[in-house]
Amino acid sequence: MRMAFVVGMAGSGKSLLTGSFVEWLRQQDQDAVAVNLDPGALSLPYEPDVDVRAYVTVEEVMEKYGLGPNGAIIAAADIIATYVKELEAELDALAPDLAIVDTPGQMEVFAFRPSGLFIVENLTSWPKAIIYLFDACFSREPSNFVANIFLASAVYHRFFVPQVHALTKCDLVESSDVKRMVEWSSKPRALLDALETSLRGDRRLMARDFVRAVCRTGASFPLIPVSSTTCQGFLNLNMALERVIAGGDRYTF
Repeated sequence: MRMAFVVGMAGSGKSLLTGSFVEWLRQQDQDAVAVNLDPGALSLPYEPDVDVRAYVTVEEVMEKYGLGPNGAIIAAADIIATYVKELEAELDALAPDLAIVDTPGQMEVFAFRPSGLFIVENLTSWPKAIIYLFDACFSREPSNFVANIFLASAVYHRFFVPQVHALTKCDLVESSDVKRMVEWSSKPRALLDALETSLRGDRRLMARDFVRAVCRTGASFPLIPVSSTTCQGFLNLNMALERVIAGGDRYTF
């Protein structure tokens, strides 16, 4: 039994990938389940096997505590931590080969609050990984790509579990853009060259210095192009997950 948390910026395709990937895994005769950890989700593109909304929703928190939407999202995300045992019992009863966990739409309420770390550490004792999503539509600009590097690095630093990186929405951009982003992820020199030609002044210096600082750590990562619409890249994503979870490899920045 294994678990992978899907993390990424709002709009990066977390829910769609969760649903599509779980369905693809089932078609490959794997016992996979979808877990929704977003208490604010009004609708989902999949039917969750375990759903945190059975225990807490943003609407209920707004009404009970008189909070606005933003405050209720934060409070609801923290309340999830009090239901870890109940969620764990549901997962243990299902006993899947792999649980794909869809995290809240606003990444920061899960990745950078104490409750998120508590959930990752305490929701089952199964081997775990994180799938960090790069939105191809956002990341095709060099400066945006560097911003995603920063966020992915922060997520890894926060949870310190094996992490793989998927380039989502590859069906929505030109194949040449996909190829270029994959090259940036594996060849820092190519990314530095792109920054030199696309940025000016202090922004260029900051982006360049950040990329170089990451390179000095000796860390690297493969960016896996995927499409939740066509299932492109799911085989490679599954293989990468199996490798990092079973082998303990750490694909990070």
